[in-house]
Amino acid sequence: MSEDFGTVDRRPLATVLAANLVSIAGNCLTYMGVPWFVLQSTGSAAEAGIVAFCTLLPAVLAALVTGPVIDRMGRRRVSVASDLACGLAVVAIPLLQFAGILRFWMLCVLMAMTGLFRAPGETARGVLLPTLAERAGMPLTRAAGLYDGAARCAALTASALGGVLIAVLGAENVLLVDAATFAVAAPLFAFGVRGLPEAQARRRAEPTSPRVYRRELAEGYRFVAATPLLLGLCLMTLVTRGLDQGWSAVLLPVHAREELDGAVDLGLLNAAFGVCALMGALVYGTVGSRFRRWPVFTIAFLIGGLPRFVVAAFTDTFIPLAVIMAVEGLAFGVLNPIMATVTYETVPEDLRSRVLSATTASAQLVTPLGGLAAGLLVDSVGLPSTLLAVGGVYLLATLCPVIFPAWRQMDRVGSPRARAEGSLPQGSGAERA
Repeated sequence: MSEDFGTVDRRPLATVLAANLVSIAGNCLTYMGVPWFVLQSTGSAAEAGIVAFCTLLPAVLAALVTGPVIDRMGRRRVSVASDLACGLAVVAIPLLQFAGILRFWMLCVLMAMTGLFRAPGETARGVLLPTLAERAGMPLTRAAGLYDGAARCAALTASALGGVLIAVLGAENVLLVDAATFAVAAPLFAFGVRGLPEAQARRRAEPTSPRVYRRELAEGYRFVAATPLLLGLCLMTLVTRGLDQGWSAVLLPVHAREELDGAVDLGLLNAAFGVCALMGALVYGTVGSRFRRWPVFTIAFLIGGLPRFVVAAFTDTFIPLAVIMAVEGLAFGVLNPIMATVTYETVPEDLRSRVLSATTASAQLVTPLGGLAAGLLVDSVGLPSTLLAVGGVYLLATLCPVIFPAWRQMDRVGSPRARAEGSLPQGSGAERA
């Protein structure tokens, strides 16, 4: 750390949690309001899909290459600029529509802007969590649980209110509300991290050039490749995020339409999962430091993987699937805090922006293909066979922490202060880097 905090100050952490909650709620409103706006304006599902692609692709590309930008500009500036840019892009959509000059290509460009700026902003906020936790005198596990819980709370609240707001106000006016959330999040974060050295631009940085930028970018990826635990986390989440996307975008909706009570049951199932995931994150943040990480992580991922696919394949009633999704929600709620804590403790502070950008990009790389592959499989072999096939692949992925010994380093990585004193295990990727 840049300084030794002699007094406990929880204001920065609380303010950043609030700013992140508001910002993520805005992103969720964007992802609900814009597709509905497209369907309402054009009636074309294909155009809604094109807009979604234009949003997602720049987000992946930005995560791939913007790590050094966060270091050079400073995390405070990047987060504030991210929220302001997203807000301007979103508010332009209804304003252009009201003026009667909005064209489809303009909508695609504006949504590409939101995707381009969203990923760096979220990374810039996330990498400050260890510093904020130390300043607040709070265990990193608890801070990570609160951070993930706040994000899940924002997503749940925005998802629940989004449909109501669209019905009452209309999609265009919801986008104005959405833009207002970014206008609130930007100054809130700027105020929360004011005067925090780790939030400022990196000093003594070499003059920017393509060669220097490539070298700095490569440092983050080399660190991930040299650290078996981080590499395993990246590869595992790359696979499971793609499978989860296939489940949420195709398999569960098709199952709800064909076997259950359609959209009503779909909404209830997602709500059960989301509420329980929020509870899991908050509970783990409170008591998680008392337990070993590797067993909890392994058991939670095994619970959260295969069972839902099997239950959906062999039952056509609501209750069994609702129960298993609630249980899986509790299990999934502990995963993000564990992965975040392990990553923060493993990665040196000066590499954190670049490494977290790399891990974020790896988790998103195949997400767009998950829904596409699931849809093609359902059309080819039917829903039950697809559910079992995808569940089988998920099981193989979740067995990795059981099979490969590198995962047991979850319980051996040191705290940021211990790592600074050279207490990482011999042969760890951080030490080699």
